[in-house]
Amino acid sequence: MYISKKKLFYPISKGLRKYLHYYDRETQLPVKYEDLLHYSDSFPYYDKQGHDTLWESVMYEQQTQQELNKGLTRIYALLKTDGDMSVMEHLYVSRIDYCTFGNSNPFRVQIMNQLNDNYDYFYVKRADASRIYGLELEHILSPSRFNYLVDGDSLIEEHIAGIPGDTFIKDYLNRKSANKVRIAKEFVKFNERCFIRLLGDMRSYNYVVDVTPDFEDEQYRVRPIDFDQQSYEGKKTMYLPQFFKDNNAIVDLVMKLLKPDVVKQYQNEERTLMFRRLKSARYRLKDLIDCMRQDTISTPEKIEQLKRELAQHHKAKEFLKCKCMGDIVRLNLKIILVKVPKLVDVKFKV
Repeated sequence: MYISKKKLFYPISKGLRKYLHYYDRETQLPVKYEDLLHYSDSFPYYDKQGHDTLWESVMYEQQTQQELNKGLTRIYALLKTDGDMSVMEHLYVSRIDYCTFGNSNPFRVQIMNQLNDNYDYFYVKRADASRIYGLELEHILSPSRFNYLVDGDSLIEEHIAGIPGDTFIKDYLNRKSANKVRIAKEFVKFNERCFIRLLGDMRSYNYVVDVTPDFEDEQYRVRPIDFDQQSYEGKKTMYLPQFFKDNNAIVDLVMKLLKPDVVKQYQNEERTLMFRRLKSARYRLKDLIDCMRQDTISTPEKIEQLKRELAQHHKAKEFLKCKCMGDIVRLNLKIILVKVPKLVDVKFKV
């Protein structure tokens, strides 16, 4: 499947900036993305198995390090406790990593609790309009809420805990304790969520699997961790995780363990849940979609391709009248979640 090698960055528009301010996503940060670029040294970061993670741990001059530690701890407090530093006095920055690949080149900040050595992460990235729309749609329409903050061209994101999809497929999928039917069910639901809100490029390393022990078995939740490809590509299959070869092992489980009627049941369940979330946050979603409809987050060529493919998929000529990605997202949500009798099911196939 073809994927744009380098996605274009789109600045935050005035309309989106106003939206972020109204919904308390924008705040003044003590440390910006550019501040973290001035490191003095770096070395490769290896995982516990000794494999190169393609992240680099970075170091700063002593005075700079002290200023960053104070500012980054403050950011963590803003993210977790709305800035209440009284419960953060025992926290400190234990490591800062820099990602040398991908579009956003993020910094990952490890915050350590000096009382018990427990740690957490958050990310500092360059703000991109596509990604912010993806984060907001995730917050509004997915089963999970999401915390992030924006200041100028800097974006702060909380860490999403879970097993990376590629690691899960390799090391966890064939465990004896794994409930493969539940894994297949969750992937169908995840596939549905991505397509409905048009989140693309969900290759196995762009999502995590949250495994929760139940009283008799395990439950699974698949969560995206990369939102750069929100409503950007023109090919319809880019928004369906089932068509990425990285996910073939799980797609095979779906086809082997779930009958077509069961797949349809799970798709309808997810659509119903998303429709309920849409109804409960309809004013916020309308404000967001209105911003998208006035914004540029893709190229004219990709917009033309996607609206033609979705018009054919849904058998709905209304898509051909769409002028931007915001129009396409709005219509896709409307057709799938509102016009239930006219749904066109997504078949599972590789």
